[in-house]
Parts: sequence; structure tokens; C-alpha cells
Amino acid sequence: MSGEMTDRYTAADAFTDALVRSGVEYIFSNSGTDYPNLIETWAKYKKLGKKIPEIIICPHEMVAMSAAQGYAQITGKPAGVFVHVDVGTQNVGCALSNAFRARVPMLFMAGMSPYTTDGELPGSRDNYIQFLQNTNDQKNIVREYVKHIAEIRSGANIQKILYRALQLTMSEVQAPVYITVPREVFAEDGVDYGPVPDGWQKVEPVGIDPESLDVLAEALTTAKSPLILVSYAGRQKEAVAELVKLCEKLAIAVVETMPAYVNFPGDHPLHLGFDQAAAMKESDLVIAIDNDVPWLPAKMSVTDGCRLFFIDRDPVKEDIPLWHYPVERYIRADSLVALRQLNAALDSVQIDEASVKERFARISERHRAIREAVSEKEKPQGKITAEYLCACVREVISEDAILVNETITNNKAFETTLRRNLPGTRIHSCGSGLGYSGGAAIGAKLAAPDKDVIVLTGDGSYVFSCPTAVYWSAAKYGTPFMTIVFNNGGWIAPTDAVKSQHPDGYSVNEGMYWNSFEPSPEYEKIAEAAGGAFGAKVSDPSQLKCVLEEGLAAVHSGRCAVINVVL
Repeated sequence: MSGEMTDRYTAADAFTDALVRSGVEYIFSNSGTDYPNLIETWAKYKKLGKKIPEIIICPHEMVAMSAAQGYAQITGKPAGVFVHVDVGTQNVGCALSNAFRARVPMLFMAGMSPYTTDGELPGSRDNYIQFLQNTNDQKNIVREYVKHIAEIRSGANIQKILYRALQLTMSEVQAPVYITVPREVFAEDGVDYGPVPDGWQKVEPVGIDPESLDVLAEALTTAKSPLILVSYAGRQKEAVAELVKLCEKLAIAVVETMPAYVNFPGDHPLHLGFDQAAAMKESDLVIAIDNDVPWLPAKMSVTDGCRLFFIDRDPVKEDIPLWHYPVERYIRADSLVALRQLNAALDSVQIDEASVKERFARISERHRAIREAVSEKEKPQGKITAEYLCACVREVISEDAILVNETITNNKAFETTLRRNLPGTRIHSCGSGLGYSGGAAIGAKLAAPDKDVIVLTGDGSYVFSCPTAVYWSAAKYGTPFMTIVFNNGGWIAPTDAVKSQHPDGYSVNEGMYWNSFEPSPEYEKIAEAAGGAFGAKVSDPSQLKCVLEEGLAAVHSGRCAVINVVL
């Protein structure tokens, strides 16, 4: 049996070595009785001075998965999320859906209930609970939300299984991969292949095919009012400069639709904000780049004669069963490669400079008018509005601060008021699972320790984020950030949905929505108790900016801060 200290090279050793050699720097861990052999390896390696990934304990799996997503969104690299058998896999919940929709690389792993019961092998069942955790198909829990599933069955090829999983998660279209390991396997003898063998690198991204490149170049140079709709091209920071170059060359208007990143500088005169409906009315060419839902077909459409193109790593959204737009050409390509190709192609094309100059002036005037309208909404009007709150945040933070956005029903105020210009200074969950922002902030701070990280979240999503686990982990691992809670007293999205579907119904007339959080929790005190955070509550607009500055000062001193803002 394997109960004593030993120098035997185990499968857990081989697995750990492969993680380090593959560049996996962090493991966000919520372990259980399935991990004793791996924990033993980590302790042995620490004693012997051998390298292991940094282990970040997350007391809730939602936090672990969200932290790995935030880390990947900033760095582009996969972290590990290690959870406990079937129950830990289930507790990840909607965070896995977010990571899948965000198309981020991630190594998601769970143990499995031991497959022997009578001590036949090291690692055999020795706990009552292990019988209850024995499922028919644990992997089926996550099948809809991962790119690849593998069960490691032998210590002899454990490194190869890991290299394969990491190759797949890093290759486009990126998504989490899920691997399971029975306890007996980690206890086996391991095989070490040494440095990562050739052939396990990611597949390089592809560009636009030559025919489509010619068609796109022709469409762009002949269009009278071209428009680009973009959501997540900015996940590759270099793509932002390429998009600016393309748009300035031809005076192309840009609208960001539910942006997950900074895709185009918010203060650029070609940026027409976040309302695609108005921009599309005048467009004769629309190119959607890295965009899942460029517009809602039930509410708007392209004008007659408008040409429509899609550029995306997954242009037909293979994982969304019902999805359709009247597209002239779907182009499967990496956005950064595609933008570089388009810029190179247009360098040799004759451009009507007079038309470009006139269009640039026209778009710039619309940009100015949009900005003026937003500025009017930023005034406090005797109370704290979402727009006023965002304006105060904008004045307090630095240009390179990373904003983690989970404002939900206040998202419009966030987008229009907190304009970001530097690539990599805004991230969003990309999915529909609430509670992402707390864990994501931990991952973002680990990825960029020299940057301020600011969470902007609704009160409902703050509760979903498992704040006790968030602020405990942040304090333990030195990842201070500031959270600003947009406290509007409950779930507003269901209310809006009822009003939309039943504008003259009983619910509206009687004011019954069953969504109120009154009496309101003291959100800031949760963080104070869990992680020694600075906490403050504010409802007076004259005090808001001062309180935000106090919170940011606390972050700079090494503490998290939670500002509970009553809207």
C-alpha cells in the first residue's frame, strides 16, 4: 500500500511534471478525497525543491472556474481548475458555461470515485462517501460545455493525455477541456517522457481564403457607408491596432455589440458607441467580426441591398442550435490574421480619398453627438444614477486599470460612460451565468499584478459570485481589487422581461415581480468579515467620488474594497 514516504516516481509525479513543462502556472483548487496522491506529490516536490504550479485554494468552485477564466482572458494562457468528483463538477455550474462561451483555454479536471472497493489497489475506496459519488457517466455532466473529454486510465501515458488536452484547449476554437482521473491511477507508477515531445503544440490560426479576401476588399472599397460590428476581437490585443488601421484607411464606422474586451478605442471619432440599430439604418455594408449576436433579428435587420459578411473562428456558431443571419459569405478566420490580410490587400488598392475624408467627417460628427448625449446623463440629478456612478469611476481610475464588467441591467451605462481606449482593459463573462466577476478579478490580478482591477457588478450578480469565498481567497493570495456594487434592490432583468412581454398585464398593474432584495443586505460587510476588506456604503452623490477614492487607496495598501452604491 502507498501510505509511507517514498521516492517512487508515481503517476501523480508524472502529471505534475507535465503541467510545469507545459507552462501551466496556476491551479485553482477545490479538492476532496480524490486527490491524496496528487497532494502527496506536491508536498514531496516542495520538500525537494522541485517546481509545481502555484496552488490557489478557492472555497467555492464558481470562484475557481471564474478565476481561471479571468486569468485566461488577460494572458491567453490556460490555468488548471481542479475540483472534487461529480459534486465539484456540478458546483462549477454556470461558470463553465461562461468559460465555454468566452472561448478561453482551460484545463478542467476532476477526480473520480475509486473503481476498487476491497483494497485491491492503492487508492481503493476507504470512505463511505465514495460509494455515493460513483456515477454512471460523470463526464456527461459537462459534455455540452467543453471541447474535449478524457479519462486518464494509466500512469504509463498520463503525460500524453495531458499534452493532448492542452493542445486541444489552446487550438482554435479554444474552449475548456475536461479530464477525469480515478484515485488508483494517480497512485500507479508513472512514466516520464522528459521535455514536452515535438508535435504537441497548438494548431496555428488560419486566415481568409484568397477568394473571400478579394470579395471583401472589393466590398470595402466600393461601399458608401461601411460598418463593422465587433464583440471580442480585442481578446488579442494586437487586433485592436489592426482594426484601427483598417477603419482609418477607409473611414469605417465601428459599433461594439456586447463587448467582452476593448475592441476599438472608445474615444476614437470612428467609434459610434454600442447601439447598432441606428448605425445599421444607413449602412450598405456590414462586417461582423468575432460576434455571436450582432443584432436581435426580432428587433432590427439590415436594410435592403446591404451586404453582410461574417469573420469569426466559428462563423456559423456550431454550438448554438438555432442561429441564422442573411449573410453573403461566412469566413472562418482568426480576426487578427484576417485584419492583417485586409490591411495588406488594401495597401495596393486605389482609394477615393475625397470620399473617405467626407465620410470620416460625417462619422466624427455623429460620434461627437453621441458623446454629448451621454454627458448629459452623467449628471447626478440629486441622486446616484448608474451613469453618474460610472462617470465618477472614470474620474478615479487610471487609463490602464482592468475593468471586470458584470453590471447586467446597467450595462448600457457602463459601456457608454466608461469608455476604454487601451487594449486589455475590459473583460466580460461572454456568457449568461451570473457571479463571474469576483473570481475573474482574482485571476485578472494574478495575471496583471501591477494593474488596478475594478469589478463593477449588480447586487444580484454580487451574491451569485460567492463573495465569502472570493474575498477570503483574494486576501490569502494577495490579489486586492475594488468591487463596486450597483445596488438597485433586486433582480431588474426579470422585471424588464415581464414589462416587455406583458406591458398591460397584472404584474405591471399590481407591481408584483417577486424580485426584490429588500431589506437590502450589507454587501460590504460580507467582504469585511471574509477577507478584511475595506467596506463602505454610499447613497449621497456628493460623497460618492470621495468614497471611491478611499476604496482605491485601500486596494493600493493591499486590501480588497467593496463599495455598496445605492442607486
